Amino acid sequence: MALKIEQTVVLEASPERVWALLTDPREVASCLPGAAITEQVDDRTWRGTMSVKVGPVTTKYRGTIGFERLDASRWEADVVGQGQDVKGRGGAALRMQSRLQPAGSGTEVRVTFEVSITGLLAQLGRGMIEGVSAQTFRQFVGALQQRLAGGPAPESPPESLDALALGARAMGQAVKRFLGGESDKA
Repeated sequence: MALKIEQTVVLEASPERVWALLTDPREVASCLPGAAITEQVDDRTWRGTMSVKVGPVTTKYRGTIGFERLDASRWEADVVGQGQDVKGRGGAALRMQSRLQPAGSGTEVRVTFEVSITGLLAQLGRGMIEGVSAQTFRQFVGALQQRLAGGPAPESPPESLDALALGARAMGQAVKRFLGGESDKA
């Protein structure tokens, strides 16, 4: 299954600060739910792990990630990665392009992910994978904003990335708002 996901977020920090954080794989991993850098291979490549729970399935990937292109003068980075499920139940490949630009007093970050998933997770369906991807990105942005504000990397594990539990929680909140007469607008 191949997915293309595009996300844009504005962070309250200068492009230079955001660039420094986003081009440090250990910092990025500390903000990404389930991710860890285990070894630096060379100045552009790292080995690591990533755990993901989608519906009833939890899987852990082991692989590499590296910078294919870094252009600090334009704040553009291209990253490639690949991983294999540690139990041999599939794999994943990633190509990500990041672009930064000033946005008022902050920085707009545009990210395009092209992900190819094989094996067990690919069988669970595009909608479920996209839901978990969106939740992972929200958690990553929250942790990234915390780091940019001078806070520490999250020490406790992030909330579950189980798409079924996230959907049930969102439905429960919507029902509670409806029954309580609260507006659904945030």
